[in-house]
Amino acid sequence: MAIEREAEVVAAFVTWLEQEGWRVSTEVDWADVVAEKGSTRLVAEVKGKTSEPGLDVDTLYGQLLRRMVSSAGTQYAVVVPEALVPVAERVPFFLRRILDVAIYGVSVNGDVVRH
Repeated sequence: MAIEREAEVVAAFVTWLEQEGWRVSTEVDWADVVAEKGSTRLVAEVKGKTSEPGLDVDTLYGQLLRRMVSSAGTQYAVVVPEALVPVAERVPFFLRRILDVAIYGVSVNGDVVRH
């Protein structure tokens, strides 16, 4: 079964984070995924494959921006199926770097790659 729906992408990302040593919670303060490892906190918004990927990824970024707080050690991420990574990369790299937003792609078999 290919991983494409949002719940499947969340599950694959959570599994990967846990394997990497993160303590993970889902649906925390309206964020899809919140993970902690040492003094680092990761807040992630996730989208699955949809009929309107451009619009939905734009919405994803808006949701993430609303959850941002000024807190040392907090990082942010957008998590999408690997096929949607080019859509997520439409937000310029310099801006993602300033905001400390990473892009993670989840392949159809559940592998996670940071872009």
